[in-house]
Amino acid sequence: MTAVKTLQINSHLDWLEAEAIYILREVAAECERPVLLFSGGKDSCVLLRLAEKAFRPGSFPFPLLHIDTGHNFDEVIHFRDKCTSQLNERLIVRHVEDSIKRGTVVLRRDGDSRNAAQAVTLLEAIDEFGFDACIGGARRDEEKARAKERVFSFRGESGKWDPKAQRPELWNLYNTHVHPGENMRVFPISNWTELDVWQYIQREEIALPPIYFSHQRSVVRRRGLLVPVTPLTPPVEGEHVEQLSVRFRTVGDISCTCPVASVATTTADIITETALSTLTERGATRMDDQTSEASMERRKRNGYF
Repeated sequence: MTAVKTLQINSHLDWLEAEAIYILREVAAECERPVLLFSGGKDSCVLLRLAEKAFRPGSFPFPLLHIDTGHNFDEVIHFRDKCTSQLNERLIVRHVEDSIKRGTVVLRRDGDSRNAAQAVTLLEAIDEFGFDACIGGARRDEEKARAKERVFSFRGESGKWDPKAQRPELWNLYNTHVHPGENMRVFPISNWTELDVWQYIQREEIALPPIYFSHQRSVVRRRGLLVPVTPLTPPVEGEHVEQLSVRFRTVGDISCTCPVASVATTTADIITETALSTLTERGATRMDDQTSEASMERRKRNGYF
């Protein structure tokens, strides 16, 4: 890479970083009880680095929250706990399993995906702690419904998203006022792309769970996706189990998150793959987003992040 190209990339990342830090400080200044959603995924790891730049040497002005489906990859949960311990920040974990026991989440079958059910547990956590702003790592390039989001995404008393009820955002001026029971979902990296995220991870040398990099895994081919073979996602009759070199572009509930074929073992390799990819990360890896083009929007209207 030429020196001029490197300078251009760094200038672009500097601009994105400054915008995100401004948004994080705006949340801290304007919201009474914010929280940062942290799953151990790459986007939330970037948010943690941005929060460090925004608020260190002091502590974060908000705790971290993870909604645990109980169906997460072990490598990601181990990384989550190690990362928050090193940061010495408070991590709150709320479990979809507890919502199932309370009867607020009802699944048709034990093996059903718990991804959408996170919305219920998140809304219960918001009510429990009185959070008025939930900071997350969603980006507009992820999916069509995400592209409709504001940076400060207003949610009504039921916690549901109405795209027609969103507030204008002009000249980086954000209306953060909410009544009791209402809240904001705040997306500091809305304007970032997947490529921006990986270039920032490389520049900042941000640690990630190892499953983001190429490794050998048992998979089956199903509906154009590589489905990982696990106790939650066993092969069905007639499927052939293969050992392939794969990596995950996004991490989430095991029941709906698929890897992609890859030999990328370094961040630089992943940047090259990402630059050449013609599919969004969710389109290439998420089974729950393939049911229809409106899948994500329906979940967001029901309180999903």
